Amino acid sequence: MPIDVAKALAAEPRSTEIVWDHKDIQLYHLGLGAGVPATDPDELRYTLESRLHVLPSFATVAGAGMGVVGGLGAPGIEVDLAAVLHGGQGIVLHRPIPVRGKAVSTSKVAAVYDKGKAAVLVLRTEAADADGPLWTSDAQIFVRGEGGFGGERGPSARTEQPDRAPDHTVERKVREEQALLYRLSGDWNPLHADPEFAKLAGFERPILHGLCTYGMTLKAVVDTLLGGEVARVRSYTTRFTGVVFPGETLRIRMWSGPGRVQVSVTAVERDDAPVLSDTLVEHV
Repeated sequence: MPIDVAKALAAEPRSTEIVWDHKDIQLYHLGLGAGVPATDPDELRYTLESRLHVLPSFATVAGAGMGVVGGLGAPGIEVDLAAVLHGGQGIVLHRPIPVRGKAVSTSKVAAVYDKGKAAVLVLRTEAADADGPLWTSDAQIFVRGEGGFGGERGPSARTEQPDRAPDHTVERKVREEQALLYRLSGDWNPLHADPEFAKLAGFERPILHGLCTYGMTLKAVVDTLLGGEVARVRSYTTRFTGVVFPGETLRIRMWSGPGRVQVSVTAVERDDAPVLSDTLVEHV
């Protein structure tokens, strides 16, 4: 069987040192569309080194970590990359991410679930520096055709969307070249740049990285509801339910509650096709 569950779960965690500085932070923020308008004081917090803060979703690209492809090379896992989908992403922040840092990133397969027609791998990465834990990141990876092995189905709870109009709705335009810029932060999958590869994967043209949409959405929530204070974010989870094409517009709906913001994201030009669902930002 391509996935040896016992072997994958028993494998020793893999650790590596990661480093980043202001250039990595600025590049990541620019890849999310930050810097418009270029002289806006609120945007300069994302783009100017003398005022820089770090959007917590940077944790998904810092040093690349295990990453989706790296995690699929873990002991006990041999799968066809064409059958792999990034199904969901979550991060927990233990404290604000510094602009310049050096940390140890430790990664493992935390769980393998049997969804019948697919297996779901939970790839967990924990980062810590000399002062202690920084973040924990969980990527949920669907592997089509690898279910049915009799394992646990795992959690399937969905976040109920409030039965009322959103408290805030904002729109964010995805630039035509945005995927080309975002991939410089470490995700070199040609699906996001090469038209011929995208067609082989079943898409009419290259698609935006799901984690780029993930970061754009968190930035919109922070700027709209948290006063631009990135340090207020405690955790952020989502489920990827659709693709985004460069040039499209994201419609981001937000429902505020005590210590939390529920979010849904859709593609405006495709009749509000779902993009992110079950999305929750917890904050102080």
